[in-house]
Amino acid sequence: MSQLVRFGVSLEKELLEKFDRRIGEKHYPNRSEAFRDLIREDLVKKEWAEGKDVAGAITLVYDHHRRELVNKLVDIQHDFHELIVSSQHIHMDESNCLEIIAVKGKPKRIEELAYRVKSTKGVKHGSLVMASTGKGLA
Repeated sequence: MSQLVRFGVSLEKELLEKFDRRIGEKHYPNRSEAFRDLIREDLVKKEWAEGKDVAGAITLVYDHHRRELVNKLVDIQHDFHELIVSSQHIHMDESNCLEIIAVKGKPKRIEELAYRVKSTKGVKHGSLVMASTGKGLA
């Protein structure tokens, strides 16, 4: 188990009040948990910037009635098969589908995949959520 270290931080009163309101909105139990989360988020960004193996999720919303769209998306995913850990297809309603693609690999290649599927004609919305493999995080 890691050793707990206590330290002090000096902030302007107004900034701390805004921070406290914000962490309350996000349901953090205390400031320490909020600071831990902010630190980890920054470390994940660093992993992505340094090109280390990372993980993430690509989400897409599209109309499955769009001619050849599903085939194009599957073809793109096959071009990046080494990155894809899993994918899930969810029928939102009679026309719209949600696709969630779990990925792991080099950041540049994951971003390339995300841009390719997001920019495919007929995709209504797409996003990439950066995550970590967890190896370097406490």
